[in-house]
Amino acid sequence: MNRRSAFTLIELLVVIAIIAILIALLVPAVQKVREASARTQCLNNLKQIVLAAHSFHGVYKWLPPGRDNENFSTHAYLLPYLDQTPLYESINFSVSYNNAANAPAMAQTVAVFLCPSNDYEAAIPAGWAATNYRSCQGSDISWSIPSTTVGGQNYGLPNPSGAFYLNSAVRLTNITDGTSNTAAFSEHITGDFSNSIASPDSDTFEPGTYPATPDQAVADCAATVTSNLAQQGYSNIGAPWLYGYHSTTVYFHISLPNTKSCMFPPQRIMTTANSRHPGGVNLALCDGSGRFVSNTISLATWRALGTIANGDTVGSDAN
Repeated sequence: MNRRSAFTLIELLVVIAIIAILIALLVPAVQKVREASARTQCLNNLKQIVLAAHSFHGVYKWLPPGRDNENFSTHAYLLPYLDQTPLYESINFSVSYNNAANAPAMAQTVAVFLCPSNDYEAAIPAGWAATNYRSCQGSDISWSIPSTTVGGQNYGLPNPSGAFYLNSAVRLTNITDGTSNTAAFSEHITGDFSNSIASPDSDTFEPGTYPATPDQAVADCAATVTSNLAQQGYSNIGAPWLYGYHSTTVYFHISLPNTKSCMFPPQRIMTTANSRHPGGVNLALCDGSGRFVSNTISLATWRALGTIANGDTVGSDAN
């Protein structure tokens, strides 16, 4: 009588163990490939956005504002140069961004504004479409244009040092630090949209201080206890893209990438660039190029990248 051959239990367990080992080796490799692809797509989005800013400059001879008096964002002004002319034409710029007339535009998702690495840790509120990209206001803490009156808001502070700020109209020729050495846009993950939840990576915190210098702002922000809900400043992070605001569409080169963001009311800000990419953030420069910048970049170099005409130089660690 012929006996049928079969796997022994030990052989079966060995095969299962080998398969488990192969899966354990394969999954991280697949995840790395997927993240590399997402990071590349994210950088390509940034390049499209900065090239749209160049197209705007070609028409108007200056870059779009970081925001205007009705709090419309840079993003709104770039729409015609991102193949979004009908959406642009639907916006009523003569009223506030959050006027009912602009509700349809505020809810419209624009694919180029979204980074595929963002995991959207919370659902975006209904009626708000998100963005992961922000324009650079500079390396100083003043959110508004400083008052020239003694005792006025932000009196004595430098004017915004970047390419995008309130009613800015920066010409490429104004960027005397060099367009290849000056930040235009970077990225930031979306928030949890709730001040009853602490999300250290995304929220903007409020230390309760009023720093006079960028260094003091960095120190005060680092000292915040993110689990202390009393120090929650703003959680509506990254939406709506129509809103020109420091926690939605603007960032600063005061603190290093992927560090905490803080606000110091009234009118002093330190929101940062951050991402879900391991080790750093994507950055688009004013010459239209893009690069990945490590979290370990020197603070001096990062701040130099944020300014348009401070006469500072970008060091060799600018990647």
